Amino acid sequence: MSLSAAEALLKKWWYYSVELAPGQIAKGIYDPTVPLLPRQIVRGVDLAGAECLDLGTMEGLMPTLMKRRGAGRVLAVDAVDHCLEKLNFIRQAYDVQFDYARVGLMYDLSRKLGQFGGYDLINMSGLLYHVFSPLHVIASARALLKKNGLMIISTNVVNRNDQTMEWNGGGRLQPETNTFWYMSIPALEDFIRYFNMTPIDMLYLPMIKQPGANGLEMETGYMSVVCRAADDSTSDPWTKRSQAQAWEYQGLVDVQMMNAQPISSISYSSDRTQAADSALGINLYAAAQDAAHQTPPPTRSQDGHELRLSDTF
Repeated sequence: MSLSAAEALLKKWWYYSVELAPGQIAKGIYDPTVPLLPRQIVRGVDLAGAECLDLGTMEGLMPTLMKRRGAGRVLAVDAVDHCLEKLNFIRQAYDVQFDYARVGLMYDLSRKLGQFGGYDLINMSGLLYHVFSPLHVIASARALLKKNGLMIISTNVVNRNDQTMEWNGGGRLQPETNTFWYMSIPALEDFIRYFNMTPIDMLYLPMIKQPGANGLEMETGYMSVVCRAADDSTSDPWTKRSQAQAWEYQGLVDVQMMNAQPISSISYSSDRTQAADSALGINLYAAAQDAAHQTPPPTRSQDGHELRLSDTF
């Protein structure tokens, strides 16, 4: 890769900070003190030979690291080609081969991507707060996950023990114009379990306390959850009836594709919890209050939003 090409790209807007050539780092939007939770939590996944899907890939940091960790087929997906030139540069400069697809809005993913087969690992990070309907997105991606496969869901949350979602009206939670929802932690867990996935580990980054819609102070944060595909992830009778009878579930979840997926042997381990070997998983709200699951500021670039030429994760 020529030095002049790297110098030209240094002038462009970047989401991640990326070392384009030795000593030349394009600065992204994140401060070095902000950890990248899905990057940290995926270190517990054995990626050797795994088939991986990265949704909302931006410049392709996660697919690059997945390939360097030994993943097999990797597909990077985004709504539009706004970062494609930079992604192509990174694939060449970092000597990694992964596929890329533009899919438009992140709905109906099983139809848009089903021809590529199923995945051992799906990374759905930094996405659910950018869509009108988080449930639609999870529903559309669920059928792409192999049986026993892993999905990493990372999103903005409210650290509150109720079943609510906060609307970002007037940009009161975040001024970014594509940000819509902050869901409560129990609501996020219910969404995960509704689509027959079990949360087995998580990392939580407390952010700030701010007024909620009701005027009461609330803590917002960012959470990254490892979910294991399951045949049944809840004992709640309403959920079971809804899965069997709701028109939305039957119409938006490709049950036939989901049931036809092969069984994945992908493994996950963590010293934070024993739930990786438990069919019940963890309670996300309780875990978020536990210091073992809370993420401190990075002490090295490999824990943040920066990609360097020497990085393997």
